[in-house]
Amino acid sequence: MIRLFRVFIPASVIGLVLSEVLIAFFCYAGASVILYELINPDFSPLVFFQNDGGIGRIGLAVAVTVAGLYFQDLYANFRVKSLTLLMQQLCMAIGGSFLIQAFLTYIKKPEWAIPKWMMIFGSLLVLILIPAWRLFYGSVVLKAIGTKRVLFLGTTPIIREIAAHLADHPELGMSNLGFIDNDPETGDLPGGKVLGTVDELAGIAKELRPDLIVVGMTERRQELPVNEMLHLRFSGIHFEEAPVTFEATFGRILTRQLRPSRLIFSGELGPGKRSLFWHTIYSLVLALVLTAIFAPVMVIVAILVKVTSRGPVFHRQARVGLNDSTFTVYKFRSMYADAEAGTGPVWARKDDPRVTPVGRWLRRLRLDELPQLLNVLRGEMSLVGPRPERPEFVTALSEKIPFYGYRHCVKPGITGWAQINYKYGDTMEDTIVKLEYDLYYIKNLALSLDTFILFHTLKVMLFSGMAQ
Repeated sequence: MIRLFRVFIPASVIGLVLSEVLIAFFCYAGASVILYELINPDFSPLVFFQNDGGIGRIGLAVAVTVAGLYFQDLYANFRVKSLTLLMQQLCMAIGGSFLIQAFLTYIKKPEWAIPKWMMIFGSLLVLILIPAWRLFYGSVVLKAIGTKRVLFLGTTPIIREIAAHLADHPELGMSNLGFIDNDPETGDLPGGKVLGTVDELAGIAKELRPDLIVVGMTERRQELPVNEMLHLRFSGIHFEEAPVTFEATFGRILTRQLRPSRLIFSGELGPGKRSLFWHTIYSLVLALVLTAIFAPVMVIVAILVKVTSRGPVFHRQARVGLNDSTFTVYKFRSMYADAEAGTGPVWARKDDPRVTPVGRWLRRLRLDELPQLLNVLRGEMSLVGPRPERPEFVTALSEKIPFYGYRHCVKPGITGWAQINYKYGDTMEDTIVKLEYDLYYIKNLALSLDTFILFHTLKVMLFSGMAQ
């Protein structure tokens, strides 16, 4: 896997994105020749590319098409399971590119658009070649590239969880060679079997030649053959502790085996003062821009909330922010008035009966969060960060979950790493998983990661309403 935007991304996904960008570009470039030969002999492909900004104009169409594929999760799940569904999704992505081309013509910027027939022929080529390439990529190219061969030292629950995840996500490019463990009664193991005992590590590694050995054993100091492992390391085989592999494959920090020393001595643990400074600056700037852009939308939403249910337009609630300070968060009211009068504070949950019909759509489209831009402008929140929680819940969760309080070392956010990676949760297990995502974000806080999160949030806003 390759680390981009502070996120571990499979090399196979990066390879697919780059190859499809090239294919789409050459489809439209090839369409320029078709346009010259069949439709308009006066059109010169050479002049189009050299003097008319052809590369940039095609690049815009390609960028919109590839973004459309990304927004439909076609790079998160790129293996072709249904050719018909893939064609439908690709048509939607190409349709978005046609809309942009029409918009450029409407605003009288035809010099930024691709000629009509060139756009049509190029899109037809994209519609044919991209699905064909995906079938070939999944069945031939991935096998030719090969995968990282992984050997697991131990069969602990964490090791099993990692192995199961690799088996379910072959696009990660990591193949499970098997397990080494002294306990013969290991039960069913995901994606492999026990190959031998710890004493046989050197012989098994010599035979299988793994690229990586993931170590996740209990009582490690007593059982690990340190001398053999050192010899294997000098022979070119890499070792990783299970929590490190877990972080790379899941995108969150494992709290079940998290030692404070691992955080204390981490060379990249955020947040640094410089990162926090720029984090605040660009949050304020973007909040100003977004407030101006979404002002008409917020007016419409406010009217809908007011006329469809009794109660105030805004929902005000105390939340815990930076350094455990308390502030008032603002949201458009999505629940009935006095929804918690009989229950007291309770977690939001899926299909919450307290939510109004309009509020349900506001939540799906994330429009109920827009007033939190005011919290950002007031310096109480950032655009990106851990979700702010209610004081009643923070007190209870801090007593039950180790490291929970450390999520308040940065400002809470309107969106965040946990929000885009995990569902709404109303159990202790859900809270722990979201904390692991929050700790990953805090550890890797940077403009690049925030950019990735904001781009992904846009995808959620655009498509979540249609998906539900």
